[in-house]
Amino acid sequence: MARKSDKTAKRPAQPAPPKARKGARRKRRGSLPLIAGLLLASAALRVGLHSSEVLALDSAEEPHEAAMGVDMPEGNTALACEPDPDVAAMLEAFKTREARLDQRESQIRDRMNALSIADEEIEKKLAQLAEAEEALRATLALADNAAENDISRLVAVYENMKPKDAATLFEQMDPDFAAGFLGRMRPEAAAAVMSGLTPERAYTISVVLAGRNSSVPKD
Repeated sequence: MARKSDKTAKRPAQPAPPKARKGARRKRRGSLPLIAGLLLASAALRVGLHSSEVLALDSAEEPHEAAMGVDMPEGNTALACEPDPDVAAMLEAFKTREARLDQRESQIRDRMNALSIADEEIEKKLAQLAEAEEALRATLALADNAAENDISRLVAVYENMKPKDAATLFEQMDPDFAAGFLGRMRPEAAAAVMSGLTPERAYTISVVLAGRNSSVPKD
């Protein structure tokens, strides 16, 4: 019995049967197509996502290009940046008009400044004229007062003269001038002077005295 056990222990391991090896190979071959399919599906999914992103970007850029009125030819980025000729002409017209408006605004501003300066000068001149007019009025008032005082003194002198001597002077005066003095004298003194005048001179002075206030309204 001991010899049999030794023989069995020394006997080498026998290889697996061919059927088992074929089954393992088939299992390995079946997993490779599955992995390859998964890889292909992942690549296709990535390509699909990238294509959808590109389409979304193109669709987002098309309305912007249409709103700008610029055509975007394929394969020429330099021409894509150039605006439409009509749009360029319109922009140039707007620039020209804006330049004209700026120039006109500058001219109006200069004119307004000149008018402001002219107004200030006119106000100064008016103030000077008002001061000169006030000074002239004061001077005329002084002159009128002086003349009135002189006439009053002369009237008093003629009243205190002898009627005969006064009549001699009034005979030589201008009728209007003599009437002015006689009109300021007291009635009795004026009558005494009138009685010493010649009839022609007395009549002339009387007409002047009567006609001085004839133009004054009575109503």
